[in-house]
Amino acid sequence: MVERGTSIRARVRAELTEEIKKAARAQLAVEGANLSLRAIARELGMASSALYRYFGSRDDLLTALIIDAYNGLGEAAETADAQYRRRSDFAGRWLAVARALRGWALAAPSEYALVLGSPVPGYRAPLDTTAPASRTPYVLVGIVGEARDAGRLAPVTEPPLPAPLRSELADVARRVETDLDEHLLARTLLAWSQLYGAISFELFGQLNSLIDRRAEWFDFQARSMAAQIGLG
Repeated sequence: MVERGTSIRARVRAELTEEIKKAARAQLAVEGANLSLRAIARELGMASSALYRYFGSRDDLLTALIIDAYNGLGEAAETADAQYRRRSDFAGRWLAVARALRGWALAAPSEYALVLGSPVPGYRAPLDTTAPASRTPYVLVGIVGEARDAGRLAPVTEPPLPAPLRSELADVARRVETDLDEHLLARTLLAWSQLYGAISFELFGQLNSLIDRRAEWFDFQARSMAAQIGLG
């Protein structure tokens, strides 16, 4: 009987936690990251003191939303790559992942902005966000690594890496547990940052009155990124 009661309490807590995050996302879409726990409590018809039993501070709630957003992006990337049937078409897999990330961002712009827009003043992300944030780059690095192992990377021309940067990239490779060499890792990181930049340009209005064929323009950019890595 105790176990059953505990299970019910846990389920109710989980459901209310999700309701709080849902209300916070709605506020996020209107107010940005300037969340108010008191306003969320009023929206849900609960006392502020009760809400603080679920999230002790604004930063705790922000962290939960950030983790959910990173996991959403990561799941979109992982699913798109896993469902791409032509496994040896590495450029196609890269494009499929890129499209999935764009689709997720367009469907949840305020959540994308939370993790990849302007930093939230006064907020410092805890280590809990590291693993969720790593899911998407792991997918991209994995595609590049498989292409290299299959001998399917085309030669590319690139400027030399300064020695201090090569040393730092070697350390990054150890920390993310990849065996990509410094040059290949540098090209992959560059393309990854360009990928998020392309999404942000579209999402935050920089393409307004400039490019109307957004999907085609994004595909062109994503294919160009794949080519600069050597994914032929």
